[in-house]
Amino acid sequence: MTSIAARNAAEISQRGRLRSAAFQGFFEGSIKVVLTALTLLSVLTTIAIIAVLIEETIGFFTMSDHPEISIWSFFTGTEWSPLLGAKPLFGVLPLISGTLLVTAIAGIFAMPVGLLTAVFLSEYASPRTRTILKSVLEVLAGVPTVVYGFFALTFITPYLLQPLSTSFGTYNAMGAGIAVGIMILPIVCSLSEDALRAVPQSLRDGAYALGATKSDVTAKVVIPAGLSGVVAAFLLALTRAIGETMIVALAAGGLAHLTANPSQQVQTMTAYMVQIFLGDAPAAGVEYRSSYAVAFTLFLITFIMTWTGAIILKRYREEYE
Repeated sequence: MTSIAARNAAEISQRGRLRSAAFQGFFEGSIKVVLTALTLLSVLTTIAIIAVLIEETIGFFTMSDHPEISIWSFFTGTEWSPLLGAKPLFGVLPLISGTLLVTAIAGIFAMPVGLLTAVFLSEYASPRTRTILKSVLEVLAGVPTVVYGFFALTFITPYLLQPLSTSFGTYNAMGAGIAVGIMILPIVCSLSEDALRAVPQSLRDGAYALGATKSDVTAKVVIPAGLSGVVAAFLLALTRAIGETMIVALAAGGLAHLTANPSQQVQTMTAYMVQIFLGDAPAAGVEYRSSYAVAFTLFLITFIMTWTGAIILKRYREEYE
């Protein structure tokens, strides 16, 4: 009787293990299916966005009632006035120049400030100071971009720029660029600090053993060792700056003209799209479809930047064990 009971107990235990293994296999399989589906969703969403942009852009260049529109004139034209005059002009260079001007100003402001802040947080700040400053940066990252736009209009331009020069009007590229720079500052700081703190402590200790000072170690060891991560932070921040909408729509102005003067108002590609979709342009009109051509151009610019950045990072990436 004892052996029969033991055998029955062993069979029950074996069946329990089999059921547990089957359930575990089903659970793992379900997790894999869900993760695969989510990954495919992301890919399909990206493909759908690109497909819509391409379809509407082709429709813009093939409109029968506007045979004067061509790819060459679109990318080489220096006048952009789709809503004014009897003959609209679609030369995207003024919008590209305005976008790049604001992005350049933002980068010139945010990159050195962000990198120096990251160096301080990584190498010099105490844990308490680092925690406080990181919290402040997180607050900056959570501020709505429309607030930055009004900040540029009500503080940066009247109190910082106009006292320096009377050439700055209410709307200008400099004020918008500085506001965008403040917006991307948390990206540069956070990612650059992560890259610097990822540098192995052994490299620092080796430099100190050779008699290097704190500043020498920071400038000659830590920053070069974490340079690939810093460059990645810069590229991500610039890509974010190029796609910024509300700040430039509020503070940069709405005059699309080819200029490199930061005191003048400019119109960026994203600001033009806001103007079209909030205006009275008909949905089937050439103005409406031109916004898709502008959006596709912006996509190409960001894609080229991302692709170039990936090549640079792959070439200069430092790996440590």
